[in-house]
Parts: sequence; C-alpha cells; structure tokens
Amino acid sequence: QVQLVESGGGLVQAGGSLRLSCAASARTFDSYAMGWFRQAPGKEREFVAGISGSGGVTSSADSVKGRFTISRDNAKNTVYLQMNSLKPEDTAVYYCGAARYVIMWTVRAMDYWGKGTLVTVSS
Repeated sequence: QVQLVESGGGLVQAGGSLRLSCAASARTFDSYAMGWFRQAPGKEREFVAGISGSGGVTSSADSVKGRFTISRDNAKNTVYLQMNSLKPEDTAVYYCGAARYVIMWTVRAMDYWGKGTLVTVSS
C-alpha cells in the first residue's frame, strides 16, 4: 500500500553531517506520521525521530536530541533526517517508517517500512 525508499546514507567522519531522505508512494502522504529508526549490528531497531502528518509535531530520541532534525515536504512526499555532529555510535542502518496513527514512537507502531540506508561514521 505504501512504498518507502530511503537514500542519502554513506560514510562520514565523526563530527560531520549527512541528510537522509525517504520518498513515499502514499496517495495521501500527509495522512501518515513518519519516523526514522536505526539498527546497529547485533542490536534491536530503535526510534530516532518522528513527525506528524502535518509536520506540526516532532519527537526525537534523547541520544540524537539537538543533533538530528526530522522534517517533511508533503508536496514531494518526502521526509528528511538532517544529521549533524555525527558520532561513531550513530553508525547503523537507518529505516524510514510510516503509520496512519501514532501514539507512541515504537517499532511496532509503524505500518510500513523502507529497506534502509547505511550510515557509517568513522572516528
């Protein structure tokens, strides 16, 4: 029903910046809350940042607060994750998720997932 494609991942040095994009096929993109999650090797997928359908409400994990910013352009059916001051511990596959309704930002709350984009932060 909803196809999500992430892009923008790559290799970056600690302290650097990267901007991830998630393009959605959703017919009514603004009806979906969108979130970014990440999964490092051997770890569970975790919430990074989320944004409401209108873009009026955002949330982010404490680990990225002040460094990462989520935004969306509903005219382009795209959600972004601006990542600044990257740290080696940010290294992970970053996934884009979509849900019609979100009360709490959890992996289980997402109805659709992209295949992910790898972000590697070197020391």
